[in-house]
Amino acid sequence: MKATDGASDSAFAFALPPLQLAVVALVGLAVGAPAGLCPARRAARLDVLRAIATE
Repeated sequence: MKATDGASDSAFAFALPPLQLAVVALVGLAVGAPAGLCPARRAARLDVLRAIATE
């Protein structure tokens, strides 16, 4: 038996606006991809054997 107050259709119902979700995802991608590229390029140029020898 579930206890409900009959407010399932109230103004507090959970909803995801598709446009807002898409905008947030695109902004996250536009900021995250360049932020990850700089360290990735530096790591790609790194000599692995030299990096291991210095630790």
